[in-house]
Amino acid sequence: MRHARGFTLIEVLLATVLLAAGLALALTTLRAATATVDRGEALSQRTERMRAVEGFLRRRIASAQQIAFQTDENTGEISQFIGEPQRLRFVADLPNYLGQGGPHLHDIAVDEVRGAQRLTVAFGMVMTGRTIEPPSPRPPEPLVDDLVELRMRYRGFDDAGALGEWQERWGPAALPLQVEVQIETERDGAWPTLVVTLPQGTGQAAPVAMP
Repeated sequence: MRHARGFTLIEVLLATVLLAAGLALALTTLRAATATVDRGEALSQRTERMRAVEGFLRRRIASAQQIAFQTDENTGEISQFIGEPQRLRFVADLPNYLGQGGPHLHDIAVDEVRGAQRLTVAFGMVMTGRTIEPPSPRPPEPLVDDLVELRMRYRGFDDAGALGEWQERWGPAALPLQVEVQIETERDGAWPTLVVTLPQGTGQAAPVAMP
C-alpha cells in the first residue's frame, strides 16, 4: 500500500504567508471602502447643512418687505432695512412653522457664546411701524454654531442708474436690490457665496452712513 504524502513545513509556511497576505489585502480594502463611505457621508452632511442654512437665508431675505420696524421719535425717519457687515434687520412675513405669522422683524446677527461665535436669527412682531417687545422674548435661533467669519454686503443703483458697487452698509429707509452673504466655519471652511435678489428692493436710495 502507498502511504499518503503529507505537507512539508515549507508548504505549510507558504500557505500561511499567502493566507496572511490575502487577509491583509481584504482588511486594507475594507478600510479603504469604509473611509470612502465616511467621507461620502461627511460630504453629504456638509452639503445638506449648507443647503439648509443658505436656503433659509435666501427665502427670508428675499421676502423682505417695505415695512417700517422702528421710527425715530425726533426726526420721524423710519427704518425698513438696516444692513451692516455682521448684522441685518428687515421685516418679512413669518411662516406659520416659525410662529404666529404676520410681519415680523428679522434680526440676523453674529453673537458670542462662551467665547465661540455663532450666527443667529431673532424675530419680533411689528405693528404700526414699531417692533413689539413680548413679555417673554424668545431667545435667538442658532443658524451656524461654529462660525469663523460672516460678511454681508449690499448693492443698489448708482447715481447714473446702473447697478452700483457692493456696499458694507445700507439703509435705513429703502431696500437694496441684492444682498451678498459670505460664511466661513471651522468645520467646513468658506461656504459658496450667497447672493440674494430682493423682489421688493428698489435700490434707489443711496446707502446711508451709519455709526
